Amino acid sequence: MDIALLALRVVIGLTFVAHAAPKLFSVWGGGGIQGTADAFDQIGLRPSKVHAWLAALSELGGGLLIALGLVTPVGAAALISVMTAAVLTVHRRFGFFATNNGYEYNLVLAVAAFAVAGIGPGDWSLDNALGIDLSGTGWAFGALGAGVLGGLGAALSGRLMPARGADRGQPDAA
Repeated sequence: MDIALLALRVVIGLTFVAHAAPKLFSVWGGGGIQGTADAFDQIGLRPSKVHAWLAALSELGGGLLIALGLVTPVGAAALISVMTAAVLTVHRRFGFFATNNGYEYNLVLAVAAFAVAGIGPGDWSLDNALGIDLSGTGWAFGALGAGVLGGLGAALSGRLMPARGADRGQPDAA
């Protein structure tokens, strides 16, 4: 069981770290924070640079916490938040299947993070080595609630801000 949890945590966690890297470091075809901010502005996540930093750091930090098995529900909440915002701002309108740019993949990653928060990171984790026991149904639902609220907050707050340049009489970027 512990080897399975380790594999699940490492794959999920490092997948998010890999998604954060282009946003933060302009690697693997990513545009760094500015490129991410430009893309976020186009989909209505404003202020786009703030959202770019929050998304990238949530993916990086949450991914590392899950991979290491350290304060696992905190990492799960961060990842669920990013996936919720991604579904609401990009993928929902395309339906379920990832082959059509739908939310299937986002849902699988969010549910996996929720499950790890509930099951716990296992014996091969920093939580276990440090004597941290933050797992179970309550922690899983806490991570889910915090993540969904964070993602909803990001999507809704972004809609309330004007597009870049709109407040200075410049053309709308969207």
